[in-house]
Amino acid sequence: MHTALLETARQWAEHDPDPKTKAEILALIAAQDIPALQAAFHGPLAFGTAGLRAPVGAGESRLSRAVVIRTTYGLVSWLKEKIGAAPKIVIGCDARYGSADFYKDAAEVISAAGGTALILPPQNPTPLTAFTVKKLSCDAGIMVTASHNPPADNGYKVYLGGRVEIGAGEGVQIVPPADKEIAAAIAAAPFADEIARNRDNIQEIDTRAAYLERALQLASPAGGTAAASIVTIALTAMHGVGAKLGEELLSRAGYQVSLVPEQAEPDPDFPTVSFPNPEEPGALDLSKTHAQRIGGDVIIAYDPDADRCAVATPDTNAANGWRQLTGDELGALLGDYLASRKPAGAFANSIVSGRLLSKIAAGYGRPHTATLTGFKWIARTPELVYGYEEAIGYCCDPQAVADKDGISTSLVVAAMVADLKASGSNLDEALDNIYRKHGFYHTAPLTFRVEDLQLIADGMSKLRANPPQELAGAAVVEVRDMAKDELGIGATEGMYFRSSADDRVICRPSGTEPKLKCYLEVVLPVGADGIIPKAAAKERIAQIAAELRTFLDI
Repeated sequence: MHTALLETARQWAEHDPDPKTKAEILALIAAQDIPALQAAFHGPLAFGTAGLRAPVGAGESRLSRAVVIRTTYGLVSWLKEKIGAAPKIVIGCDARYGSADFYKDAAEVISAAGGTALILPPQNPTPLTAFTVKKLSCDAGIMVTASHNPPADNGYKVYLGGRVEIGAGEGVQIVPPADKEIAAAIAAAPFADEIARNRDNIQEIDTRAAYLERALQLASPAGGTAAASIVTIALTAMHGVGAKLGEELLSRAGYQVSLVPEQAEPDPDFPTVSFPNPEEPGALDLSKTHAQRIGGDVIIAYDPDADRCAVATPDTNAANGWRQLTGDELGALLGDYLASRKPAGAFANSIVSGRLLSKIAAGYGRPHTATLTGFKWIARTPELVYGYEEAIGYCCDPQAVADKDGISTSLVVAAMVADLKASGSNLDEALDNIYRKHGFYHTAPLTFRVEDLQLIADGMSKLRANPPQELAGAAVVEVRDMAKDELGIGATEGMYFRSSADDRVICRPSGTEPKLKCYLEVVLPVGADGIIPKAAAKERIAQIAAELRTFLDI
């Protein structure tokens, strides 16, 4: 009954160069463990929003040495065809399980295929790899990371250099049709044990000093290092690889930096958090305790590969004395701060992020673009000077790092906090001033995590076949099927709804996790009295969330 599956598994095991994963597959075959074999062989990994991501393990549907070897071979073959020459590829890795082996295997495949593999020091942030692609004019970059995914996962991100991507695409993650073309090259690759590997063309490089020098130029408070010195930062790396670079950058800029000690060292088990994502409830609990102890002015948190950045600000009304900003709140603050300091350039954010940045950009006379989800789209915006997405990803220096960068963002956050503190203000007051100028844009996520992916497909089908007619009592006046590119930004799986009250809902499957994600936004005007209708907006968005839960019934 499962003859084809068993044969696929036997063939894979026969050619698996890793004794550990080979033994895993053979044991599953011997036990006739069909469910486990189906999980390991339900098809090759596909490039999603942030590259390849999957649990580390045996089989074509897991991240393993065999998968990385074949993926790298396919990438190099595709690059050779594109540029007509041997490629130069930089490789970085985080501290997750398997990262060191995957990083080494990728370098050896590139070397044996005639390319040059430039390997960064291990256990360093994703932004360093993205920076190096542009800094050293590489043809591609590989980053072995699963960012903020669960501890069992790992991943493989690909950036393309200037000989492949001209103009705004240089140093950006791959997009169609490159992803499909590379996938075809991977499918045509030999078995993993038949792919040559050597160390003849591997060079060790270190671009950390250059990265720090560039980042230090990005932002400083009006009062210089004297103003910076009065700001105390509680910094957490969330058991990831951002602590060393982040602490050095902020300290050199003059800030008082104190690492959250329990989370400062890389640890692939992420022992102090249930989920290694700064957005998750409880993830910043240790940071808040530490910040209280040191009298901190701000909490800055990186995710495990430090491409994302979360911020919390003191709040006497909060139970623990701190309020974590949403991704859209920080996105608006950074946009307004940078717009007031950068003389020209475009702004962008993903379509699922809030619409406030577009109003801020218009207020400064700047062009603004809403893009598909992911920095592989945001960073391609022509003349971009700032871009963000609501999932705490910010790009404050796209000429240097054409991707989200939590470390350089943290320097801009610190400068903003220093300027506000010097004037007797804070992040919440600055945000309220933006609302008084443009209206109160309130956003919130509604997420359904599922075991059965069919529930996501069923939910999307229901939204298409029978879309909601009202949102919190306001008629739905605009329905757009994003898979048909009805928003004019490119086709992607998702549904868009807007009400007569200018409420907005976007529903889409996650590109990195088994989730159906709904992005909710309500907009309320601020009256002449300057009082911001926060309670009314929260009540309205909660009503919309309740209606969607009932409607989707997941």
